[in-house]
Amino acid sequence: MAGGKTSVLDLFSQVIAYLKIAGPSGPLDHRPPSAGGSAPVQHRHLHDLRHIHATTLLLAGVPVHVVAARLGHADPSITLRVYAHVINQQLVEAAEIFAKRVEDVA
Repeated sequence: MAGGKTSVLDLFSQVIAYLKIAGPSGPLDHRPPSAGGSAPVQHRHLHDLRHIHATTLLLAGVPVHVVAARLGHADPSITLRVYAHVINQQLVEAAEIFAKRVEDVA
C-alpha cells in the first residue's frame, strides 16, 4: 500500500481471500476428505467476482445504467432484477438518511 491507497494487487488479494471463505465458519479446507480435509467443501467461482463487482458499484452509488453497461446487460432492467436486493438495501438507507435529516431539523 503506497500513500494510503490500496493497490490493485492488494485488492485482488482481498477478493481472492473473500472467495476462499465459506461464511461464518471461516476459511475453507479445499482438500478432499480422503486427504484429511473437511467435507463438504463449498466452492466459490470466478463468476462470483462479477457479482462482487456489480454489488460494490451499486452500493457505492454508481447509477444502475452504468453498472448494466459494465456488465454487458442489454437493458438496465436486467441489472435491476438480478440486484434488486442491493437496490432495496439502498432504499432503506435512503429512508433512514431522510428520517435523520428531518429529526435534525425538528
